[in-house]
This record gives sequence, structure tokens and C-alpha cells, in this order.
Amino acid sequence: MERFKSGKADRILGIYSRLLNGHLVIKAREAVYYGVNERTIQRDIDDIRNYLVNKADDTGYVDAVKYDRMEKGYRLEQTRGGKLSGSQTLALCKILLNSRAFTKEEMIEMLDKLVTYCDLKEDQKQIMDLISNEEYHYVEPRHKKVFIDTMWEIGQAVRECRYIEIEYKRIKDRAVVNRKVKPVGIMFSEHYFYMTAYIDDEEVKKDFDAAEDPYPTIYRIDRIASLKVLEERFHIPYSSRFEEGEFRKRIQFMCGGKLQKVKFQYLGKDIETVLDQLPTAEILSEENGIYTISAEVFGKGIDIWLRSQGENVILCKENKKQEVKK
Repeated sequence: MERFKSGKADRILGIYSRLLNGHLVIKAREAVYYGVNERTIQRDIDDIRNYLVNKADDTGYVDAVKYDRMEKGYRLEQTRGGKLSGSQTLALCKILLNSRAFTKEEMIEMLDKLVTYCDLKEDQKQIMDLISNEEYHYVEPRHKKVFIDTMWEIGQAVRECRYIEIEYKRIKDRAVVNRKVKPVGIMFSEHYFYMTAYIDDEEVKKDFDAAEDPYPTIYRIDRIASLKVLEERFHIPYSSRFEEGEFRKRIQFMCGGKLQKVKFQYLGKDIETVLDQLPTAEILSEENGIYTISAEVFGKGIDIWLRSQGENVILCKENKKQEVKK
């Protein structure tokens, strides 16, 4: 190999160019070519590694120089970094705006932070242009409550299985009540975040529509006036653990109640909207564009949804509602 005489800059650029073109870089070979020792080549490789780390902040790509033990040399590995693409960022911004779950100040702050996490700088401006009008006309929820820290505390209590005490403003009579509960999950639906929790107090449960309901009670987090996480822990057997995903598939508009089956006919044009709205729905039959549907659901929320469909839905007389026994 003919020796190439150059300064440090030319040497590093030469090694980097070989890596970019997919070549294996062997220290001993490069040392001979550039007329330096292997320690110098190692320092050059380290400089290239540092450059790639800094470059990742601007490009969103994490290029890394890795040692190939089989080939006894260095190669460049190019991988997508932890940042979001422009399309991913735009989709998340649109979903966040449509949620209308936060105050305007909170929403703008979160959108700004989300956009800065987009991998390419040029995409960030395009995203801001695409959401600026919707951001300007954003309508915050009427409760105007900032509750993110409260939601985080609930999440910690769920993870650590700790009881919490809350003062809660009920929807039905606006009264503020005190509750000691076992929090088991956090959910989102129709502009609001909810805590799901079990109550041990038998006196409180007497006022429930179903006193022996084995499923958790639902609390809107923005209606929690105060919250205290207790040192006392609770235990729920693994076989009886609350599964948010399964619960979410069976509940409409976060209206609690008994688990039941409902059967109806759907006369509308788009059956996919039904199957998306009711994840447990099964098509029992289809005739002349009329679908007979069965679904397993919690509570009274299904009544609200069925009524909203107007003439597109006919509830089957032989099985309007049937409680699922567990």
C-alpha cells in the first residue's frame, strides 16, 4: 500500500469517507497508509464517533462506528434515532389538539416540545405552519383545571399499589365526597382523563346501582379536589388484576355499570365504524346489507351510543340486554 502523507484533517476525512462508503477500516492498514501509529488512528476513530453523536441531535439518525470482531476492523452502522419523523410528529400533534383535554397554556407548551422532538429541523417549521390555525383557535375544556401532576401521583400509586384518599366532586349532585380507594388504572375518553379504582367501604357501596359490582369505579381526574397517597398498600391477586385494555374495549363514554351483552341490527353504510366503536363486536350475520351484531359492554354508555345512531340501529327484541355473569 502506497503511503499517503497528509495532516490530521485529511486523515480523519479519509477514514470517515471510507466508513460512509461501507468499507472496513483496519487500524494497522490505515496506520501504514497515513504513516502514523495505530494509537493515532484510534484517536481519529474516537473523534469520528464524537462527531456522529453530536450530529445525531440535528439529523435524528444515530450513526455509530462499531468494531467487527470477526473481520477485526471498524464499520459504520446507520440507524434511525429516538426522534420522531415529520409525519409521526404531525399525527401526534393533531391527535393532541383533537383531544381538547388540557388548558390552552398546557396544550401550547406540549405542542412546542413535541415539535422540537421532530428529527429534521426543516420539518419542524412545516408542522408549526400546519397546526398554527388549529392551535390559535383551540378551545380549552370548561373546567380549566391543571391536573397533570395529580395524574402522575395517581400513576405512582397504581404502580406501587398504594391506597389514596381523595375529595371528589360528584357529577350527579355536585357534592364533594371523601373516598379511600385502591387505584388500578388511568384511562382517557371523550376529552377527559379518568382514574379507575376499587372501594372497600361497604357503606359507600350501598348507594351504587350494583353494590356487588366486581368492576372498578370511575372518577374523572379533573373533578378530584384533593388527593393524598397513603403509605398503606393493597394487594390484588394476579388472577384478579385489572386490565385497562380489556376494560377499555367494553366501555362506552366511561359510563360504568354491569357487564352485559347487547344484540342489534345495523342498517348503516359503514360497518367499520361500528366495529371500531365497539371492539368486542361480532358480526353474527349479514343479509341485504343489514348486519346483526353482538357485543359485550359495560354499563349504560352503550345506550347513549345506540340512540346516537338513530334509524341505523334496531335493538333485537329477543335479546335487548343480557347481563354477563362472572
